[in-house]
Amino acid sequence: MGNLCCCIQVKQSKVAIRERFGKFSAVLKPGCHCLPWICGYQLAGHLSLRLQQLDVRCETKTKDNVFVNVVASVQYHVLSDKASDAFYKLSNARNQIQAYVFDVIRASVPKLNLDDVFEQKNEVAKAVEEELEKAMSAYGYEIVQTLIVDIEPDEHVKRSMNEINAAARMRVATNEKAEAEKIIQIKRAEGEAESKYLSGVGIARQRQAIVDGLRDSVLGFSVNVPGTTAKDVLDMVLVTQYFDTMKEIGGTSKSSAVFIPHGPGAVRDIATQIRDGLLQASSSHPHHL
Repeated sequence: MGNLCCCIQVKQSKVAIRERFGKFSAVLKPGCHCLPWICGYQLAGHLSLRLQQLDVRCETKTKDNVFVNVVASVQYHVLSDKASDAFYKLSNARNQIQAYVFDVIRASVPKLNLDDVFEQKNEVAKAVEEELEKAMSAYGYEIVQTLIVDIEPDEHVKRSMNEINAAARMRVATNEKAEAEKIIQIKRAEGEAESKYLSGVGIARQRQAIVDGLRDSVLGFSVNVPGTTAKDVLDMVLVTQYFDTMKEIGGTSKSSAVFIPHGPGAVRDIATQIRDGLLQASSSHPHHL
């Protein structure tokens, strides 16, 4: 700004453009400068040297015909040694940058499918930065960095993509659940098999113990009571077991009972039937010598 003393002050991070009789004269750096207007000098304007950012939103179409909005963020600043070019050659730097961003994005994105746009956004940003650097350096601007900060497909496409991802995740979850159930069933079957095996071993041992007990009882009774036979001892054991069974059935209030003849002679009949059955089985399968 000029005054009666013909002095101006240029603030930090700015430069001033000085003209003489309408022609560019010099670039004034921060500080105090003399501007004798009587000699035809005048201040044409100021330029900021600070880093600036421009966000450009560009709508385009991908190779698979999906409309997307691509947001590019461009960081740039004026080169102090080319301030005159930046001041005189461009009337609106932001519009110029936006035009180049549109041109590069609309030339790059239509070559890619939607998924590739997300994966290769850094390559798209690099292409934009290279084109801007090549074009804007002639006007006194330096492109510091260019970023693709957002890629937003059409709302219907986003909803479809979310549904596809949800279905894929559901399929994976279903497979995992099925595998878990399969493992549970296998473990359950292995447990049941092991349980049945152990149960069979227990029954076999129980029967062996019963046989051993009967043998010991028969032998002990025959020794202590002279004149008794193994048949007499076995009949007595059967009678004892019969009454123990009747006692157990009678002592249980909630039990399913099978009624059989319960007279004292029934024990002899049962024993006779067992012996007759064994004898018939033996006679029907004679030993071959």
